[in-house]
Amino acid sequence: MTLADAPRIVSLLPSATEILTALGMAPYIVGRSHECDYPAEIGDRPICTVARLDASKPSAQIDADVQTLLTAALGIYDIQLDTLRQLRPTHIVTQDQCDVCAVTLADVQKAVAELTDLQPQLISLQPNTLAEVWADIERVAAHLGLDATPVLADLQQRVATISHITQALTLAERPTVAAIEWIDPPMGGGNWVPELVALAGGRNLFGTVGQHSPYLTWDNLLAADPDVIVVMPCGFDLPRTQVEMQQALTTQPQWQALQAVKGDRLFLTDGNAYFNRPGPRLVDSLEILAEILHPTRFVSQYQGIGWKQFSGE
Repeated sequence: MTLADAPRIVSLLPSATEILTALGMAPYIVGRSHECDYPAEIGDRPICTVARLDASKPSAQIDADVQTLLTAALGIYDIQLDTLRQLRPTHIVTQDQCDVCAVTLADVQKAVAELTDLQPQLISLQPNTLAEVWADIERVAAHLGLDATPVLADLQQRVATISHITQALTLAERPTVAAIEWIDPPMGGGNWVPELVALAGGRNLFGTVGQHSPYLTWDNLLAADPDVIVVMPCGFDLPRTQVEMQQALTTQPQWQALQAVKGDRLFLTDGNAYFNRPGPRLVDSLEILAEILHPTRFVSQYQGIGWKQFSGE
């Protein structure tokens, strides 16, 4: 690839940045969203979006603010049009999967229409299942004239390694699992999360493959009384999740009634880095779940980095 025909890519969601990096295109990313934080080398690229939300607020207030913005038909994120104009991208990778997770396709299309002297190619991703994540990796590669086969082969081999072990488990060896994607109000993990739980050797209780994450009631949780609870809040890293769960267990006594909590099978994960980014690190997320659910069958690689057992300390 010569300098003259090198693409100038703006990635407006973290999973797209990780897909581009896996495909060897990190050097050609000239701009990113405010949430694109991996790999570290991407940190010096200009930021092209800003959130209207204060993410430092408690979970319940963030959820309320999101609902207020959506009800008012206001976007949760703004695009920095002047920055886009200065970057002169040839490609913009965006999404049409979740209005809460990243800037919407409609907002990007509106912004591009205002860049009258530019005609960047839009690549919009809309994954809801693992198969669709793999298809998105192929789509990005195809738009850039790349071969995604080596990347996909590696990812799918890692999935097969986990599945080969867990598919031999009996029903009794598969714990019931509540994957919690938001703490207050509680939400179950949707889209690809139920697939990950099943592949890791668990029985998923909430959320449906390919569908958005559902709100849960305390009656739902108490009636299901899961063997294991895995907390994976969207946008929260491990320390933030620890703080949020400490507050939740203090202010919501219902948590204390669950057998997973009483039996010390409540686990916290870095939901920001894993689980909620439909890209290559969903395979890391699967490996995390396998370690949590079946510690005698899988060597721990991510404990203390991607997950930890909850403690009140």
